[in-house]
Amino acid sequence: MTLHGSCMCGATTYTSPSEPLVTALCHCVDCQKWTGGAFTSNVVVPRDTFKVTKGTPKFCDIAGASGKNNRHFFCGNCGSSLFTELDIMGDKTVIKAGTLDNGEANLRNRVDVEFYVKDRISYLGAVDGAKQEPHFG
Repeated sequence: MTLHGSCMCGATTYTSPSEPLVTALCHCVDCQKWTGGAFTSNVVVPRDTFKVTKGTPKFCDIAGASGKNNRHFFCGNCGSSLFTELDIMGDKTVIKAGTLDNGEANLRNRVDVEFYVKDRISYLGAVDGAKQEPHFG
């Protein structure tokens, strides 16, 4: 099944014909700051399958907790967080699940792993069945 997604205003769209390699929640402070939320909900796909099909997203480079670069892409018009390319995952693209179309933001009712659970907001509990990682990896 091909994944399709877009920003809030529709100026930027993307597609990936790949099935998700992994579905993950990230509780790191950087993800909290980037989205203004308690965590990010993510779908990881092979980078060579991911294509922006409309618009040209802007990006911001930030050194992650690993010390490596995290490139965060967002719509320059509405500001929606779209996807991330991490230097430590050079062959993968991390799609922000809230931007997926056709009800795919629910991650097909599957969360494989939660990263940075050491930074998880105290009122949130662990997702049943998801691997719990204090850091990335």
